[in-house]
Amino acid sequence: MFNLRIDYPSHDEEVRILSRDHRKNTEAQLTKVWTAAEMIALQRAVRLILVPQSVAEYAVSLVQATRPTGPKSPEFVKKYCNGAQGRAHRQYLALAGKSVRALDGRFNVAKEDIQRSAKLVLRHRIITKITGAEADHRRRIR
Repeated sequence: MFNLRIDYPSHDEEVRILSRDHRKNTEAQLTKVWTAAEMIALQRAVRLILVPQSVAEYAVSLVQATRPTGPKSPEFVKKYCNGAQGRAHRQYLALAGKSVRALDGRFNVAKEDIQRSAKLVLRHRIITKITGAEADHRRRIR
């Protein structure tokens, strides 16, 4: 559903990790936050949240704008992108918006929730394409 990017630790963080790993020979102590039943109940509750019509229209318009054939696609998308395809992208965008809403303790999904989720949901689904001079340049390099 998401494409999360986690950076490498900094130099100091890696030194701390290395030092800590060599000093301890014990297992990590985990604290249960939720039971399996609570997690499943939360997942079900999030899926039951309704998305207002205006927010659904916004989410669909946003996904369509990533496609070169979209009715409101910007020129750079038409020129450089193969957009997000299929039902899953719209569904995941709505589900992510519902999740953001639930985590914030609110009762309605807003356009801002879709905006907050869009990068994580769509960034690995929008493929850039190389055209014209860029393609010629790549061919010469090979």
